Amino acid sequence: MTENKISYTHTNTYTTLNSFTTSTKNVWLVFHGMGYLTKYFIKHFEGLDKEENYIIAPQAPSKYYQDKRFKYVGASWLTKENTVLEKENILRYIDAVWKIESKKWEEQDIKLILMGYSQGVSIVTRWASSRYIDCKHLLLHSGAIPHELTPSDFEYLSPITTVTYLYGDKDEYINEARKTEQQLKGTALFGERLFIEVFDGVHEVHEAFINRIQ
Repeated sequence: MTENKISYTHTNTYTTLNSFTTSTKNVWLVFHGMGYLTKYFIKHFEGLDKEENYIIAPQAPSKYYQDKRFKYVGASWLTKENTVLEKENILRYIDAVWKIESKKWEEQDIKLILMGYSQGVSIVTRWASSRYIDCKHLLLHSGAIPHELTPSDFEYLSPITTVTYLYGDKDEYINEARKTEQQLKGTALFGERLFIEVFDGVHEVHEAFINRIQ
């Protein structure tokens, strides 16, 4: 048996919330966790000021049925199968979204906020570090930082960039060992830029913190 590889053109969607105008102050590029579709994930940002915040949510390309009734559809960014190949496909897709959207603020001073939730943490850190995307705030929410990233990957970040690792104290996916591992990894990568925020809750998007940092 031989596994072969082929290249072809692929089309994907992404979702935006609010309109980008001269009143926009914050642009959010947000990456959902496993099981989400962006049309549902982006609802977590509806509490933000609509005049000042513009949200862009890329969509993970791999869809699947989440239940045996084939009713609910979810999506996943990566699996352990062909991870390197799939990662490059995803990064090129995000590049395409970025190329279109970033034109909107070429002549406007905005604050860029990058956020990854759960599985989205691995995507936002890999994309930002490989494309040297600077930002005002990097929010890593309830997910794991990829093991292959090193401090040199983030040396390009501005000294004023804030990095927050946010998780719930009752998160069923984050045990004590994982907490320690991620805090050590985060400190090694970001140093004094890193802030740890813990909220009272489970593995869920913490909208109160999102609304606070706008």
